[in-house]
Amino acid sequence: MAASSYATPMEKGWYYLHRLICGAVLLFLIAPILVIIPLSFNSVPFFSYPMPGLSLRWYEEFFLTSRWQGALYNSIFVAVSVTLLSTTLGTVAALGLSRPNFPWRAAVMGLLISPLIVPLVITAVALYFFYAEVGLLNTYMGVILAHTSIATPFVVITVTATLKGFDYSLTRAAAGLGAPPISVFFKVTLPLILPGMISGALFAFGTSFDELVLVLFVGSVEQRTLPKVMFSGIREEISPTIIAAATILVLFSIAMLSTVELLRRRSERLRGIRNS
Repeated sequence: MAASSYATPMEKGWYYLHRLICGAVLLFLIAPILVIIPLSFNSVPFFSYPMPGLSLRWYEEFFLTSRWQGALYNSIFVAVSVTLLSTTLGTVAALGLSRPNFPWRAAVMGLLISPLIVPLVITAVALYFFYAEVGLLNTYMGVILAHTSIATPFVVITVTATLKGFDYSLTRAAAGLGAPPISVFFKVTLPLILPGMISGALFAFGTSFDELVLVLFVGSVEQRTLPKVMFSGIREEISPTIIAAATILVLFSIAMLSTVELLRRRSERLRGIRNS
């Protein structure tokens, strides 16, 4: 998009300078990623340029070694469980908060999203002492519930944002035609809020999959997730396999954010919103 033909020379100069500054900031943020990804294909176990050759040995180690495979399985198992649980809880909470006569809406919303505000280490310490009392420490259930506590707010926010433009006349019309509440939800409400639910589920999955601090506090050796193995590897032995794992996580994050953006555009089309 070029500057307007009616802009003054100073406005045109600021137009291009602003884009130059934005590009420099973006390059500064992604430069570490651009440097690290090629090193995952290095043929020797060194983090240096120029690389003597290219190899897939570190990806082979990541996908074939039992240590990394066990960590990947634990991460996927926990993340999928957290996604299902947090999506259910977050959607129900968002539907309740969207009702016009819901009392203390602001206070309840602030309480639900408080895990995003409270420092994660404080949440981890609190869960550690609580789990020690109830017997959930060093268990898969404890890790799943801990991750759910920080993943649910993402679902609440995304579904609530989707419900902001929701046309409640559709549900009233369905009810007026004799449809029971369950049919109204599954045939009218759910298809319209589904993009927001999927976006929240993706954020919940990514939050759980990348989480490290909670696993360090409430998990044990049996619950070694991928971020925990990567963290231990950095402390004990620096292996290029960690870079290969990080590259895979970066690609997964790009795919997740791209999916979220596509779902956002689909949700706008469903609600009749057009970009000006």
